Amino acid sequence: MHPFDFVAATSVADVNSVLAQHGNRARPLVGGTDLLVQLRGGRFELDAVVDIKSVPEANVLELNGSLKMGSAVPLAEFYENQGVRNAYPGLIDCAELVGGIQIQSRASMAGNLCNATPSGDTICPMIVHSAQVHITSAKGDRTVAVEDFCTGPGRTVLEDGEWVLDITFPAPASGFGAAYERFIPRNEMDIAVVGVASSVTLDGSGKIADARVALAAVGPTPVFIRDITALLVGKEPTEENFVAAGKIAHDAVSPITDMRGTIEQRRHLSGVLTRRTLTKAAERAKAG
Repeated sequence: MHPFDFVAATSVADVNSVLAQHGNRARPLVGGTDLLVQLRGGRFELDAVVDIKSVPEANVLELNGSLKMGSAVPLAEFYENQGVRNAYPGLIDCAELVGGIQIQSRASMAGNLCNATPSGDTICPMIVHSAQVHITSAKGDRTVAVEDFCTGPGRTVLEDGEWVLDITFPAPASGFGAAYERFIPRNEMDIAVVGVASSVTLDGSGKIADARVALAAVGPTPVFIRDITALLVGKEPTEENFVAAGKIAHDAVSPITDMRGTIEQRRHLSGVLTRRTLTKAAERAKAG
């Protein structure tokens, strides 16, 4: 491993200073559950790693209608918050799946997002919750929708010197429900062969006012299928309509065959899990 400086930042300015100084040869560290493995594996060489765990703004977890989650908030703190569990069960679905308790005590959703692995469990649920990513640097701030954040395997829109400060989620609308499911070969501690997140918003008459579906591990980036939204809006939340949405998902994804699964298996699972998660999301929407 190439030697690097380790900086324990205590402010946003500290982080910005280190990243501005070293450019693409510096990275922020949240949990380190991916970064340290990548460094040992020689994926890249760094001159500096800056720990953001002690930056107050990166540790914010505020639920006041909407939800604001700092990039350093560990998954365990997130899913153990009862207010978050009540308001955002679709996010709890994914937060409890990432690794084991040791990983969950360090890793964060923002770290999972910045790792930009196509199979990442938390990215698609964030997409269907219409989350926004707050990016900061010494040059200023900007906001990007989660569905636009990943640009390829391990690649994101982050430019040199930029890092994610927090992620915000709009308050769940009346009649909103979301769900996430994945298929894995083992019972736990595994990577998704396919993962699907869905959200459904029902209007006062019980019809679908909005729907969002995003799939993991079936393309070079998470796949947000807008055609499903167009299909479902204005219709009843019926099994027939959700089966039709699953057919769109089956045809829209571009998976590969590897040691974990075949193209045919992943397409089939995309359709099945789309139907299942839409059904669960609709049930949660009806239950309020």
